[in-house]
Amino acid sequence: MTSTPTLPETATWAEIHAQPDIWAAWADSLATQSREIRDWIAARGIDTVWLVGAGTSAFIGGIIAAGRSDLRFEDRASTDIVSCPQDCLTASGRILVVQFGRSGSSSESIGVMELLDKHRPDIDRLHITCNPDGALATRPAPGPGQMRVLTLPEATHDRGFAMTSSFTTMLLSALACLTDFDPALLPRLAEEARGLIGSLAGDTCAPRPERAVFLGSGALRSMARESALKVLELTAGRTVTQWDSPLGYRHGPKAAVNGQTEVYVSLHPDPQTARYDLDVAEEIRSQFPHVRVTTIGRGGDIAVTGTGDARVDAVLHVLPAQIRAAQWSAELGLPVDDPFQGRNLSRVVSGVTLYDWQQ
Repeated sequence: MTSTPTLPETATWAEIHAQPDIWAAWADSLATQSREIRDWIAARGIDTVWLVGAGTSAFIGGIIAAGRSDLRFEDRASTDIVSCPQDCLTASGRILVVQFGRSGSSSESIGVMELLDKHRPDIDRLHITCNPDGALATRPAPGPGQMRVLTLPEATHDRGFAMTSSFTTMLLSALACLTDFDPALLPRLAEEARGLIGSLAGDTCAPRPERAVFLGSGALRSMARESALKVLELTAGRTVTQWDSPLGYRHGPKAAVNGQTEVYVSLHPDPQTARYDLDVAEEIRSQFPHVRVTTIGRGGDIAVTGTGDARVDAVLHVLPAQIRAAQWSAELGLPVDDPFQGRNLSRVVSGVTLYDWQQ
């Protein structure tokens, strides 16, 4: 039996649907600003880029770092830098720290800035944030390292608990600043996203599973991680989730699959990689005939054309999880914009004790 949960008008639901219009409207401004940032990076002689964030913002770094670039990308969560500064702040070379933040004021965002101010003021910084009033946007760097700030459109500063438009727009913006991604493609991406969102939101869906698994290869692995987090967050932990690469999932984690599991497998745009993705999807279907397995991508159950660059196409592959997470949250009778109702988890992580590091 299938149903389509009726969602009340919530900020989260509106923010999911707003993404295509945000991307299309941002294209021209992003083209100009990203060109200036790329020129600045080249002039500064940067060879290594640290991609820094916490939670969803950290997964942006994982997606970008999985692709090819003339720059050396290092995926470094701000939570790791703050807790283990000894592992990275002694690094040499021409480094650019790119920090991502929806609010720009989480404890770890501030912690990274304080560590750089005190121990590595020579390192250049690029802050990509959705909040013009947050610390990432307003706090200056002491120098001699230089700083640039890219502030996204106001609509990306999600009011809901879960990051949706903030995640996808920060990812696309970073790709424009750090890779050869052309913002002129944003209207095309937006058009495909509108169709996907409309189809998924209007389609019937199976009742909420007890467990949901998201798998993706290469850059889509971190997208799968974000998908799993969206469902876990919006269902307040009542839907247990997993994420992995399709090949990695065979090596033990598949033990979690039972009759109350739903599995989503993203098909990588590279045909060679997609063969492995499809093999694992078929294997799970044959081993667990009562489990619903949904493929996402070219030729998938949820068709995604995309651009052929998995890093860019991640913004399309994450849409099914955003939609289903909101629907399943509503099915549980939770307030979608605040599923924890102010307890245990909050929209912005704050109050973390930051300890001084004696180098």
